[in-house]
Amino acid sequence: MITKVTRYLSWLIPIIIGLVIALLIRQFWFTMVKVDGDSMQPNLQNNEHVVAVKTSKVKRGSVIVFHAYGVDATEKDRNAVYVKRVVAVGGDTVRYTHAGKLYVNNKLVKQSYQPSRYQLTTGSYMANSHSQFTGWTLNSLSHDQPAWQVKVTNNRVPKGSYFVLGDHRSVSNDGRSWGFVPQSKVIGIVKAWPWQNRKQYINNYQP
Repeated sequence: MITKVTRYLSWLIPIIIGLVIALLIRQFWFTMVKVDGDSMQPNLQNNEHVVAVKTSKVKRGSVIVFHAYGVDATEKDRNAVYVKRVVAVGGDTVRYTHAGKLYVNNKLVKQSYQPSRYQLTTGSYMANSHSQFTGWTLNSLSHDQPAWQVKVTNNRVPKGSYFVLGDHRSVSNDGRSWGFVPQSKVIGIVKAWPWQNRKQYINNYQP
């Protein structure tokens, strides 16, 4: 009997230890994420699987995955997660022109992750009836987009928050529509696998 118990324990204990380690890694280090939709094209495709690293620091240009419930007022699924690119962090100012040019802290950002000028302009004419000619700022978005929960008067991202956009601007439901992503909602920073196309625009991209 003792021999049988010892034999069972000899293979059961490593399995239990492996499961505990896997759970700890998932809880504290990284998790798998499936991209849902076309908002990050051409860099991430619908149904593509990536890793979200929980210990990395969020920077401008980082692609993050975050809990959408409570951020996007139209999202009713409590388990929904979005994948978007951080274009500005707390304290940054943002201005987007009608020609698709992005300025953060009054400096032009080279949006090399999106090669299509059409995608940088189409879908960006929002905020007010004049945005097709003037572009938009955080101020105009926050006052003219009903879903924004935080109203802005200084054109700055609030401390502890991020402003995100999808790379595929014409189809992306992003910060333009509903505002900022609180740091507490961020799950992790997305990392593409070495064999994935355009991984250089996802992993450690710096604007």
